[in-house]
Amino acid sequence: MKEVYIIATAATAPVEFSSLEEELDADALVFTGDEEGWGFQLQTELAAVDVRFEVRDAPLGWTPDLLTGSGEALEVLRQARGFYRVAFEAREGQPAMAVVEALVCARAILERSGGVLLDVTAFKLHDAQDVADIVDLDFDIRDHVDVHVQKLNEGDTPLWVHTHGMEKFGARNLELFHLGEQDLEAAEGFLQELCTDLALGQGAEAGSLVETSEGESFLLAPSEEARVKLMGIPLEVFEGHEGPFLTVVSPEGRHTAAELLKPYRERFAEEAPERAAELRSTAQRLLAAFKARFQRRGLMEPLAFLVRAPFETHPEGPEGAAVPENLWVEVLTWEDASVLGRLVDGATHTTEWRKGAQVEVEESQLNALLVSREGRALDDDELVALLDAERPS
Repeated sequence: MKEVYIIATAATAPVEFSSLEEELDADALVFTGDEEGWGFQLQTELAAVDVRFEVRDAPLGWTPDLLTGSGEALEVLRQARGFYRVAFEAREGQPAMAVVEALVCARAILERSGGVLLDVTAFKLHDAQDVADIVDLDFDIRDHVDVHVQKLNEGDTPLWVHTHGMEKFGARNLELFHLGEQDLEAAEGFLQELCTDLALGQGAEAGSLVETSEGESFLLAPSEEARVKLMGIPLEVFEGHEGPFLTVVSPEGRHTAAELLKPYRERFAEEAPERAAELRSTAQRLLAAFKARFQRRGLMEPLAFLVRAPFETHPEGPEGAAVPENLWVEVLTWEDASVLGRLVDGATHTTEWRKGAQVEVEESQLNALLVSREGRALDDDELVALLDAERPS
């Protein structure tokens, strides 16, 4: 088993084992050790999880610069003296479910002891609410994997972009070479999409030729073979990153990714001001009819009503400046001037607003409207026709 998580808490004694049985599967739970060697194992069809508690006189000693997390979470880690070490082994076919099993154990402990969760593989620090959201909401690879950028040389394309955290899914981390600053957002989106497939047990193996939905092909080469073909980059720069990684290269084995990333660049393109103004104007004009039609929808009617509004995100970290990002919300209830709904896409640059989270939005914030029928979004003309058809003559 590989140690993946560390729960850091101020408590210097473990939680009552009997209280864990209330939340975890008691039939799959086995207590091991005595008061000085407290621990338990959870054996299910999805995973084998091993938890061990220890007390230390000194902090763990992790450098804050290496970790992604809020200032409050970092302070909890510095002050902690009780530590639960969580290791697990994934069953074949569904590696992500093993991660969820381990996080369910972590959530149960955090609810009873307080503290924070350190992801050793991805250098991420999560507070208790974060862990609960990761378990309860839709799977988001950004909760589990960090994308790291490192400059290797001079020139227009000096960047090496790679991931940390895929070990917990029993997979290799991924890497791209010879990228420029203008490629970073696209590269991050591409790697996260590829990591998601691997985490869900759907990814290609080392040496496989892969084709994107846009028809572009690439090869996943073992890093021990691909890195030796890099020109002008000594292998010493990979100290601490010896691998094993999967390197994304062209079908011919070249370290080029410009064409491959083109569709991903388009995803991060900002909405034209003219289009944004048009959508807001249409939303304001149709809002009353849209709201009335939602409130009259039939129980079995195959229609979904969605609204868009700006949400504050912090791409530079919790203490950074807020950046508004437009997100779509599926309407669940509409009371007075307040919409309660579920996020259908989640924030692009951060995990502050996760897909599936319930949110409340004021009518005055809405800047776009959409109706889908059986999963297909109605175009502007169809939306107007739908709303007009319901108006009294």
